[in-house]
Amino acid sequence: MQDKPLASIQWFVLSQSWLGKTYGEMAQASGYRDNYIKEVGSQLWQDLSVALGKRVTKKNLHLALKKHLQDKIGDQENQRQQKFGEESSLKMVSPGFFLASKIEFPSGPVPLDSPLYINRPPLEELVCSEILHPGCLIRIKAPKKMGKSSLLNRMIAYAREQGYQIVYLDFQEADQDVFVSLDKFLRWFCVNVSRQLNLLPSLNDFWDMEMGSKVSCKIYFEAYLLQYIDHNPVVLAFNEVHRVFEHPNIAQDFLPMLRCWHELGKQNQIWQKLRMVVVHTTEIYIPLNLNQSPFNVGITITLPPFTLNQVQNLALRYGLDCAADSEGAKRLAPLQTMVGGHPYLVSLALYHLCQKEITLEVLLETASTPVGIYSQHLRELLTLLQKEPELMSAMQQVIVTDEKVELDAIAAYKLESMGLVKLNGNQAHAMCELYRLYFSQQLVKH
Repeated sequence: MQDKPLASIQWFVLSQSWLGKTYGEMAQASGYRDNYIKEVGSQLWQDLSVALGKRVTKKNLHLALKKHLQDKIGDQENQRQQKFGEESSLKMVSPGFFLASKIEFPSGPVPLDSPLYINRPPLEELVCSEILHPGCLIRIKAPKKMGKSSLLNRMIAYAREQGYQIVYLDFQEADQDVFVSLDKFLRWFCVNVSRQLNLLPSLNDFWDMEMGSKVSCKIYFEAYLLQYIDHNPVVLAFNEVHRVFEHPNIAQDFLPMLRCWHELGKQNQIWQKLRMVVVHTTEIYIPLNLNQSPFNVGITITLPPFTLNQVQNLALRYGLDCAADSEGAKRLAPLQTMVGGHPYLVSLALYHLCQKEITLEVLLETASTPVGIYSQHLRELLTLLQKEPELMSAMQQVIVTDEKVELDAIAAYKLESMGLVKLNGNQAHAMCELYRLYFSQQLVKH
């Protein structure tokens, strides 16, 4: 244990135990099951007992660590270093101890080994369970910066642990001319999959324009790719699929093709090797026959915003001791309300708070202003709106009233994709108070 750093869940159990939380409270805050938290705790106390050379339990944690520190300090230095010893004992069990020096600005997916990832039960367990089913189709949907890629990466890591092969395609990486025709798009798709499976692309041996691109693509998978891999399943992870929605000539054939492959997996053994995960920011706004859409089969995971309990949990992982207990929850409630529990906006606030650059009160007062911590993020959103006048007009309709507004379907879905609105059908209202305040100030000028 002395040479091996604690895992993030162990740090969590240790810090929460130091604060006097029960295993049940820890389970509720983290999203893990009670029994799992108890197992982590039991192993943790055994490891600490071995490392410190004395019995450590949840009940004697304070006493055992204090005694250990005093023994290490020694009689001669005890008085001079008593203050240091007290500080060290806190650091040993504070998430801030291992985060403060290396905490990074919130940007992109949360790394797999980061203690800053917050579970949103039962989503993680659901996707990891579903990926084990032959021929499965999983859809992960949420606006930008809600944690889709972080969840996808954890599911991929779990699939790798099962020995599955992974093919990851991000449609944002595709050149614009890839979307010129269905044939060009599917050939690009097949070449990418081939290379990630360490197989030489052999499209010309299977491609037959008389049969069409979709049938050629299916034959390429069935007679080549799925034949030449071993018995371990292949996970096809499609990220940023909304990029395909922007090209109706592609979407109207590609999406039904995925539906067809999923249906094949129910009856054909070779197709059961294939598991598909589709990640996108918004509902599809290309008309599809219900019997062709891949979005009314399989399972759909919609990422919710953070609850107040999850915001509090994340604050503790950032080392913000003021977030502890019920009073801490009351302090954080205005932040959760301001940003609507949006994971990225919450993380950005907690990052600045743990750097001690700003107080929570000042952060909230200035949140929607040019001097606030969200100014760059808000300007980027405004710039995107200014590029599309119809979206600017739609957002103006949303922020001038507290009521839900009926919007054009495509405008509504694009605003949802940006994370600016919540939708109920085509009816929209501002995603959070921060956006309502900022765009009320900005859009009235136009």
